[in-house]
Amino acid sequence: MEDERTDDLPKIGAPARRALLGAGYARLEQLTEVTEAELLALHGMGPKAARILRVTLEERGLTFRDG
Repeated sequence: MEDERTDDLPKIGAPARRALLGAGYARLEQLTEVTEAELLALHGMGPKAARILRVTLEERGLTFRDG
């Protein structure tokens, strides 16, 4: 069963999910506080996961922080 804290994160690989959780990002809305470059700097976060997160944010009318 998926953790309730991450129920709004899209399906991304386990390393990317662990990278987000390890950095304290458990909800999609929290990603509006970080730039895409900062996200990509996390160990385990790759371009595919970042793209999935960017698209999911855009679908909700949100974006990464400008940087």
